[in-house]
Amino acid sequence: MKIANIDLGDKPVMLAPMEDVTDASFRLICKEMGCDLTYTEFVSADALIRNIAATTRKLEINPAERPTAIQIYGREPEVMAQAARIAAEARPDFIDINFGCPVKKVAGKGAGAGLLRDVPKLLEITRAVVNAVDLPVTVKTRLGWDHDSKIIDTLALQLQDCGISALTIHGRTRSQLYSGEADWEAIARVKALPDLEIPVIGNGDICTPEQLVKTFEYSGVDGIMVGRASIGAPWIFHDMKQTMLHGSFTPLTPAQKLDLLRRQIRESIERIDGYRGILHIRRHLAASPLFKGIPDFRPTRIAMLQADNIDNLFNILNQIQQTHL
Repeated sequence: MKIANIDLGDKPVMLAPMEDVTDASFRLICKEMGCDLTYTEFVSADALIRNIAATTRKLEINPAERPTAIQIYGREPEVMAQAARIAAEARPDFIDINFGCPVKKVAGKGAGAGLLRDVPKLLEITRAVVNAVDLPVTVKTRLGWDHDSKIIDTLALQLQDCGISALTIHGRTRSQLYSGEADWEAIARVKALPDLEIPVIGNGDICTPEQLVKTFEYSGVDGIMVGRASIGAPWIFHDMKQTMLHGSFTPLTPAQKLDLLRRQIRESIERIDGYRGILHIRRHLAASPLFKGIPDFRPTRIAMLQADNIDNLFNILNQIQQTHL
């Protein structure tokens, strides 16, 4: 699969852009585990052109994690074009436009998936960004606003006409948020459109290597994006890529997995600071499957998620390793 001249190999597996999740450290670890393409946390165009420090930090890219895309979102064509030019100065491999975020503070203000209710403006924004930068531009979106307005078949061709280089489809409507099951039949239908020439990347509910392999075979998509299943489990890309290449995988040991989480904690603190770095990493610790199934774990889990410094947190993790892993 190629995005413009960027060769991602056959059936690439990608890390979905996720707010407060896909920071530079996590992306690099996922890359080392086998991820073929990473995306930044989504970046507000308005905040970017105002040079808000917390937003500009999201543009930092480690050369070792490439290829990497910067994803931007907004609701005005001129602002999005200006933000794309600023993002391009950080030298990503391409720019991705977020037309899929369903949360109220984004979609409710006419950005992200909110633009699925205003297709002319969505297309105007796409053309503005494509014309603003020399980098490839891609789009991530959903099937439509709700069950009665699934427009993705037509929209895919319209976006192609705007000049995008690839399309990622999350197999839900905005109204579904993350409930129900992703509709991979709809994604497969878009991929099969005879006039669609750009690569199609599918996204939604891919949580295991077995699901990944079956979904590639069923849908015919060019690539698959993994999101929530990677939170607290960057090793999922190791398992998936090994299965894709060899038909099976040898899992990392619990100690190796815990070392990856420790690394995330350290690097989160180094990137932000001691207190906020730990706050940031709690989402990964809370979601990690590494701790599932440990008997009578609730008190330890609460202590782990309430730890407010690295020494306390590492002591708890060490006790977990010695006792349970």
